[in-house]
Amino acid sequence: MIPIPSGIQGQVFSLFDLEQKLKPRGYDIGGNWDYDHGSFDYKISDEVGYQFLRVPFSVVNGQLDDKEVTVRLGEPYLLSHKYQRGLDDNVHVGNLSASFDQFSEPQDPDAEFPEEYIETGKELVEELERILLT
Repeated sequence: MIPIPSGIQGQVFSLFDLEQKLKPRGYDIGGNWDYDHGSFDYKISDEVGYQFLRVPFSVVNGQLDDKEVTVRLGEPYLLSHKYQRGLDDNVHVGNLSASFDQFSEPQDPDAEFPEEYIETGKELVEELERILLT
């Protein structure tokens, strides 16, 4: 994980407004959200795992499933996940779990971030600052 200091950290926005501005540019709300926090993820690369720019947020007012929720952005950071090749040996298949456990477990969920994408991550954060702070 590589933190990227930014002026967006600590800023409060409507989650709806953030989605309207960021989703068309390739950001998605990451799958690790809860009712009081989550993150926007931008996939930089998917070579030998996945490299993301992650912009975490926490709820200021409401819950994430509320239409009028407001959130505070955290410090953006670069994150790399390296996945196993082939099938996961630890999948327990049942009627319900089969639909969830169909992918490999991360070989290294906090893999070293490739040098060649660090500058890309910094440029993406600069773009976020232009989009959100002007």
